[in-house]
Amino acid sequence: MSRHSGQDLPHFAVVGRPNKGKSSIVATLARDDSVHIAARAGSTTSTRCFPMQVDGETLYELIDTPGIQRARQMLAWLHANCADAAGRPAAVQRFLDEHADQEQFADECHALAPIVAGAGIIYVVDGSVPFGGDYEAEMEILRWTGRPSLALINPIENSDYVQQWTAGLGQYFQTVRTFDAHRAEYRKQLDLLTLFGHLDPEWRQPLQRAVSVLEADRLRQHQEAGEIISTLIYEGLTYSVEQAVPEGAPEEPVRKLLFHRYQRQMIKRERSSRERVEELFYYRDLHKSEQGIEFEEEDLFHQENWYLWGLNRKQLLIAAGAAGGVAGGGAGVVVDGMTGGLLGGLATLAGGIGGAVASTRGVLRRSDDIARWTVSGVPTGGTRLAFGPSRNANFPFVLLGRAMQHHRAISQRTHAVRETLKLDSPALDWLEDRERRQLARIFEDIRRDKRTSERRAELTAMLQAWCRDVDGS
Repeated sequence: MSRHSGQDLPHFAVVGRPNKGKSSIVATLARDDSVHIAARAGSTTSTRCFPMQVDGETLYELIDTPGIQRARQMLAWLHANCADAAGRPAAVQRFLDEHADQEQFADECHALAPIVAGAGIIYVVDGSVPFGGDYEAEMEILRWTGRPSLALINPIENSDYVQQWTAGLGQYFQTVRTFDAHRAEYRKQLDLLTLFGHLDPEWRQPLQRAVSVLEADRLRQHQEAGEIISTLIYEGLTYSVEQAVPEGAPEEPVRKLLFHRYQRQMIKRERSSRERVEELFYYRDLHKSEQGIEFEEEDLFHQENWYLWGLNRKQLLIAAGAAGGVAGGGAGVVVDGMTGGLLGGLATLAGGIGGAVASTRGVLRRSDDIARWTVSGVPTGGTRLAFGPSRNANFPFVLLGRAMQHHRAISQRTHAVRETLKLDSPALDWLEDRERRQLARIFEDIRRDKRTSERRAELTAMLQAWCRDVDGS
């Protein structure tokens, strides 16, 4: 339940022709990925209100409206039924009253009803198509309402005609801005709210408060994301599985079971961390979008990609050396404290269950590249077999790289985007050598349960700073 009644809230009707990006604007400014966006013109057939809420408080509301279809006919009626400029808002109201039940003007009535009820106007056009005089009828109708207004040029395909639109719209609207709903930076969204506050004195204070609340919320999002990623890396450095093996029973089936359990649990923990970060940034339907997420969870154990997500060979050698020599094979390294030697190559931990999680004998033998096997006796007979924690020098960097790349993509993505989320570029190239060495020392201390609380706090602080830096990059 909103803590506001809604009567004193700033609320904006997003209007314009069909298929010009109105719903995309609403989704971005309301931070709501449930807004229906379709390539088909006229997909919005009625008004729907989307509140911008933080911690249960509604800061403002966006109203998605159908596209105006018959502006010329409506404007002709207005001219025939209004004698002077002072009566224009009342004339628009009379038009709605007289045509509310007529199918012919259903879209116009839906679009204008919230405006005559007190909403501000956000008029949306497509900057990739030419300006035309036929748009002037609908712009004139919006001017007749007398409500505060601004126009947004949304360059859907390109920005070829933005200058034309800027000149034409300036004849009808108090303010004109170019606003790409798919690429609008976080700060540009806040600037738009501040701008609208200057158009209506009654809304200046509530919109200033909205900006302050959103800025504080943005900081909270980055801080909590850093904590989530820190916990994931800690779990990757400390998680292990174990199973009793009865006396005389073969060990290999148990090793397969434990290795699969280890992989699946780490995949589950990474997935859970990602979902929590997505929720922080108000993505509730990301997995339900048309194309989903091109980020296979099982890829966490595709070691041929570890140099992409984590550190490359040279970076890993330097970092591991700073930590005093960290063992790892396969996609990791073996660092000799005396010689600094670099051994091992790439190994693919793919195949098996669903073609994703390892299960073959050959791959199982490479499980030592991920973590250490230990065998201990059981007083009642038999042994206890354990796998983990991870001993691979690159594994925590892989978790870090994937998590930070995901955070960057999510935090910079607008809620209008319905494209596949891709995480396929080098993830940690932005790290400096000193930071890699510092991380390697932190990871090794956590592995050894040495100054763990202090090291976890240090790691969390670093991650939070990097998350905040996303907005300045």
